[in-house]
Amino acid sequence: MNQNYKLLFIGLILLSSCAKRLTETAFPKVKRVKTPELVSKLDSLSKIRPDSFYSKISTKYIDTTHSISVKTSLRMISDSALNMIVTYAAIPVVNAIITKDSLKVVNKREKCLVLTDMEFIKDKFGVDFTFKNLEEIILGIPLDYDTTQKYFQINDPHRHIISSHRKRRLRNNDRLVKDDDDVAVEYFINANLKQLDGLKIISASDTTSIDVSYKTWQFVNGINVPEEVIIRVSAPRNNLLMELTYSKVAVNEPVELYFIVPEGYEECE
Repeated sequence: MNQNYKLLFIGLILLSSCAKRLTETAFPKVKRVKTPELVSKLDSLSKIRPDSFYSKISTKYIDTTHSISVKTSLRMISDSALNMIVTYAAIPVVNAIITKDSLKVVNKREKCLVLTDMEFIKDKFGVDFTFKNLEEIILGIPLDYDTTQKYFQINDPHRHIISSHRKRRLRNNDRLVKDDDDVAVEYFINANLKQLDGLKIISASDTTSIDVSYKTWQFVNGINVPEEVIIRVSAPRNNLLMELTYSKVAVNEPVELYFIVPEGYEECE
């Protein structure tokens, strides 16, 4: 992947990424909590959704061949649109807007435009994310939580873990059984049951694994939002690592989306 598309990817990847399991040695032992209580906590966390969100995000990106640092201005209107402006060396290089059914990207380096939909994310990352899922990962909300689904506790002395699948349905390297076309999600809840420590997404169909680790949180306008996040993606064709630091966060304040296609831009090849 050339440098320009790597920058484009970084803008889009506020959507997710990950390879190795979260380090267990960083977690002290926790008191055992019954499964219904943990599921109830997931339920309550899933309902904390601000109407709008803004943040400056410093991003370090590393894959098997490259390392780069960029800054991203992220504006989001809940259940409607997400706007990202990626800056490299103080120069805006990517402007992207994502809605429920579309994904538009202006690549200022190549002076071209990408017009597609959410299938683009599935093609590149191997997981079928919705717009709502992107909101959840960015805000640290339990991904794809479903009140009609049964959840299972995975016993671990260091963390509270709730999974969408029973442990026996997982095999080595935390992958689903080979003939499973499903996606499993594991939720890691912190010791005081106030927010997520992280989550893990496992796609059986293409052996893609995504880990999101919420290292620190900040309290803004009455809502807990992430402050430092580490994202890793392990996919058949690449391994990715991202470190995100949120600053200048605004919650439930008016935001304006900025997306203009300069005259003369055509679709990227």
